[in-house]
Amino acid sequence: MTHVIGSACIDVKDGACVLCCPVDCIYEGQRTLYIHPDECIDCGVCISACPVQAIYEDRRLPSDQANFLAINKEFFEPQVSGLGAPGGACDIAKPVCDHPVVVAWPVARTPP
Repeated sequence: MTHVIGSACIDVKDGACVLCCPVDCIYEGQRTLYIHPDECIDCGVCISACPVQAIYEDRRLPSDQANFLAINKEFFEPQVSGLGAPGGACDIAKPVCDHPVVVAWPVARTPP
């Protein structure tokens, strides 16, 4: 089992989950964060740390967020981000990309 970051993180990237993750499995894209499914130990600490409630257990993912299970996994495929399986986010420079679905996601409009 793994945890998944959903759409509520897009254009927010608070980062509290990154600071509390004991295995360093949360990586930063340009617009959102991603959890590496092979590195996550399913501790759940990130869920309580997320101020926008964007993180779910994969088996408890709401149906409207179901595609984020694949998005989080596919982000780590070499052809998407170039990361592959780095084994920890702390020594990785921030990727200058996002999953194609996140790239196409509408930008949240801020009030004037």
